[in-house]
Amino acid sequence: MDDKNPKSSSGRFRNWFTRKHKQPDPYHLDDRSDGGEDEGDDFMEDVYVCSFEMDPCTSTNELRIFVGTWNVAGRSPVGSLAVDLDEWLKPQDAADIYVLGFQEIVPLKTRTVIGAEDPTEATNWNMLIGKTLNENFGCPWLTPMLNPIPSDNYHYVKIPASERRASFSGVSDATRMRGIRSRTPRQQPTLAGVGGSKYKLMASKKMVGVFISVWMKKELLRKYCVSNVKVSSVACGIMGYLGNKGSVSVSMSIEGTSFCFIAAHLASGEKTGDERRRNYQVSEIFRRTSFPRSAKDDDNPHPLTILGHDRIFWFGDLNYRLDLGDNSARNLIKKQDWKALQEFDQLRREQEDGGVFQGWREGNIEFAPTYKYSSSNCNRYSGGLPNRSGEKQRTPAWCDRILWYGKGVKLLSYFRSESKFSDHRPVSALFSTQIEVMKSANPRFVDKDTIVPNIMPPEQIGTSRNDEEGKSTLLSLIVKDTEASSTHMQKL
Repeated sequence: MDDKNPKSSSGRFRNWFTRKHKQPDPYHLDDRSDGGEDEGDDFMEDVYVCSFEMDPCTSTNELRIFVGTWNVAGRSPVGSLAVDLDEWLKPQDAADIYVLGFQEIVPLKTRTVIGAEDPTEATNWNMLIGKTLNENFGCPWLTPMLNPIPSDNYHYVKIPASERRASFSGVSDATRMRGIRSRTPRQQPTLAGVGGSKYKLMASKKMVGVFISVWMKKELLRKYCVSNVKVSSVACGIMGYLGNKGSVSVSMSIEGTSFCFIAAHLASGEKTGDERRRNYQVSEIFRRTSFPRSAKDDDNPHPLTILGHDRIFWFGDLNYRLDLGDNSARNLIKKQDWKALQEFDQLRREQEDGGVFQGWREGNIEFAPTYKYSSSNCNRYSGGLPNRSGEKQRTPAWCDRILWYGKGVKLLSYFRSESKFSDHRPVSALFSTQIEVMKSANPRFVDKDTIVPNIMPPEQIGTSRNDEEGKSTLLSLIVKDTEASSTHMQKL
């Protein structure tokens, strides 16, 4: 591309995106022109040539990601829970990245909802997770108890370039993307796993009872460039702004591929219409989650919003219920007729009707509903006939779910674990996902998906049926994210 051309690359990109946005299938990579003669296509054609005709500009590597969600009913992690955690995480199968979302790590009482954040429980959970992941490989877990892992708002700090092996991207250390430094002096990288530990804490964020913890094999930090690790939280509970319900999210980039992980706890209730409250909260999380740029960021653009990422994973106690009578539901559970039971699942119905998560994917559910069990150490669902004194009458449901969006993701397994620690059972999914490793040092030749965020077409944006304003706001955020990225490119 000629630098003397008065038409800037960012301007060409915006024109290209505007025209492409009007096409019925914005993902069709062969549609390089809409039939016009605007020279703005030249810039994107250069990108396509790099991505597909001048191979190798990039190479594709594979990572295994374990995603798990668990509502722990306000209970603190006790020593005996180590066995349950070991069974849940199955560390003997060794994923490259562990992404764990928890709900109700503290009781949802007035004091915890409106009071100051207390990182104690998050720290305890991270200590137990780190111990489980590392000790199973014979690696010492030597984190000093006097300075435990900071957990309420921890960011990964990059490994110094002198310690990191040369990346496959071919980009020099001087131009590598940088990790976001922790915000307080006590948040030092050495506290996230020291000595010979195999897994390192990458990010951790707590909001009242919602908590996310992301761990990665340390060897990958020397093999790949991991950058722009950021966290975000959205409170949409009582009055729409308290943290008893909402989400905590992590954004990060591995080489040329961006990831977003969203752990959520949505509105409860099994009355007719409660699903619309959940739909609305999803749209609010989409609208209000942001990963703004800061002065410490590198020169490489990163996504500002959820939908700007290449690979997105949304998981948690989503609280969607079964539109089915209690007795009928329990009979189908007894027969283990999961296919028949799924026909009454609210989340599936809302997706089909376009109310939420349209275009997102979930694995086939071949396990029993995960909520609500009678009490700890019990395998019996709460309620039923005859109803036991003091028990809540709840129709069993698949409240705990894991969904994903984006290309280059393959589901390997989707399952529940059998810990009786709370009235929910943990749910997990193991994924194989591709990352794009840049090989060219020429910044002009970058992969298409690094420039154009993998976004949903406007007709597939998951919002409430009754929230058209939220839908238009989502679309504007996506366009803003894309324009900001292209403007940032102009400075390169």
